[in-house]
Amino acid sequence: MSTTETRPSTGGTESHGFEVKQRKRWPWVAGGAVAVLAVAVAVVVPRLGGTETANTTPGATLYVATAEGNAREQALIEYIAKEVAPDHGITVAFKALADSNTINRAVSDGEVAGTIYQHKLWLGQVLEANPDFKEEAATPVFRWGFGLWSAKYKTPQEIPQGGTVSLYSDPANEAQGLYVLQQAGLITLKPGVDVGSATVDDIASNPKDLKFTLLDFGAQSRALPDLDAAVGYTEYYLAAKIPLEQQIFAPTPPDEFAGQLTIGSTWKDADNIKKLVETFQDPKVQEFLANDPSVKGVLLPLNAS
Repeated sequence: MSTTETRPSTGGTESHGFEVKQRKRWPWVAGGAVAVLAVAVAVVVPRLGGTETANTTPGATLYVATAEGNAREQALIEYIAKEVAPDHGITVAFKALADSNTINRAVSDGEVAGTIYQHKLWLGQVLEANPDFKEEAATPVFRWGFGLWSAKYKTPQEIPQGGTVSLYSDPANEAQGLYVLQQAGLITLKPGVDVGSATVDDIASNPKDLKFTLLDFGAQSRALPDLDAAVGYTEYYLAAKIPLEQQIFAPTPPDEFAGQLTIGSTWKDADNIKKLVETFQDPKVQEFLANDPSVKGVLLPLNAS
């Protein structure tokens, strides 16, 4: 379904010495590693709660969805359902769905009340690919652990001249990877470039002549022994049994990459959804993220440094 090509820099007449090996760009879900179809696909999800959406039904259970198998996001939702939602007069439950397209269509159609699996930039990619979806980011909830990894070196400065570094192959997370590399002092981006839309073509200086290969979520962590370094999500590396000690640099992610509670725009003024947003904004949520071992180090509180 994808091909590999080499893309040289097109950033002006100056060569920055890097080579990009790139897969064809299908968006990949932050936190789920499943493809978003580039066209809207009809997905049948049984309506939860009968013919009326739970979003507007008093006392109904409000399901918050994320991708199947994401244990940490599930742990967060289940904590909120048990310990926080009752204080706000609503009932919340976790719902696992198969993939990004299914999740976002379910939110848009009111099959579920919301999702927490994506940041604003990823949501923008989803909405561009699926213009019939009606969704919006309601409130930031957490930051994903995200940093520079290496099986060979202990600091960014040890990465050798001409080394190969992997970024993710979707545009939003490629941009986040470039932010990390700039914070590590390995590259600089052109003045005025938006942190959320930068690509390798926006690199202004690359003093180590690094080469960049763009890989999918799972492929990147598997390829780490063959790379000099890679920039990616903590959860994928831990899932691949790579020790946290191989994360050699992890700056605080910018606000653009905070995980958002995403809701259906149609119901943003419904009482149930207003209470759902208030629930996810409760200070108990940030305390849980900072202290609970089920999420600690992977889902970070918003004030993480």
